Amino acid sequence: MITLSLGCLFYWSTRLKEGSPSGLNRAALALILGGALGNWIDRVRWGAVIDFLDFRIWPVFNIADSAITLGVGLYLISLLRSRD
Repeated sequence: MITLSLGCLFYWSTRLKEGSPSGLNRAALALILGGALGNWIDRVRWGAVIDFLDFRIWPVFNIADSAITLGVGLYLISLLRSRD
């Protein structure tokens, strides 16, 4: 399922016409695709996603999950801005 999702994201990113989506959409897609690819590499290499940032006062997380979350947030912001 992860491979299919990565394939769909990559296909969609190559089909974007120059100038059609905003720079914010492109940044959001890049963060989502990069985070998903990072998690996929962890799963292939180690058999699980490695969580490696532990601040003891916050849940343990990794950079890939943070990139996906930030990318989705940016995409939602761009959707809200485009409706105005």
